[in-house]
Amino acid sequence: MKKYFEILRKCPLFAEIKSDDLIPLLDCLKAEAKSYRKKDVIISEGEAARYIGIVLSGSVQIERNDYYGNRTILSTAEPSELFGESFACAEVKNIPINVVASENCEVMLIDCRRVMHSCSNACNFHSQMIFNLMKTVASKNIVFHQKIEITSKRSTREKLMTYLMFQAKRAKQSRFEIPFDRQELADYLGVDRSGLSNEISKLKTEGVIDCRKNHFELL
Repeated sequence: MKKYFEILRKCPLFAEIKSDDLIPLLDCLKAEAKSYRKKDVIISEGEAARYIGIVLSGSVQIERNDYYGNRTILSTAEPSELFGESFACAEVKNIPINVVASENCEVMLIDCRRVMHSCSNACNFHSQMIFNLMKTVASKNIVFHQKIEITSKRSTREKLMTYLMFQAKRAKQSRFEIPFDRQELADYLGVDRSGLSNEISKLKTEGVIDCRKNHFELL
């Protein structure tokens, strides 16, 4: 676990926890690191929601598929970020999403029950971890509302520009990189890929944006 120490120190689940407590904490939680290849399913729809995941390297996507197999990308998680925590805390019996490796990655899986309930050793870091977990869930709820604001726009152009402005604000500059290719961006926005490509071309021609692959600039 020591090789993941720097990434874990940045994880919001372990905020305000002393460095000397981190290794004993992981032992107490029986945390397990696993490797996945691109497109591997880490958590499958229909499973009982038990695990909180932490991305150690690479990235993952949280996806939902409708009855006809159409994919919607709900969010992404990159190194030090959590996934699956809301469903695990709610003890959802049939998780409604898939978590998929968007590239070769390593993740740490922690049984949520070991976070939420103090162990027999009465480790002093459990209360801090529970506070951190609740704060993370609340922060994710804010991000979810931002996603609703994006996808509730009427047109593909409005959805795209709202998303790009959120990303520019997050990056604190007009040039930024998004975590999606064109198909993934279309799946995230809930629009047709060809229509999205047309809008991007129009916005470039009008001098509103510039882009190359997943690198964008608001002009």
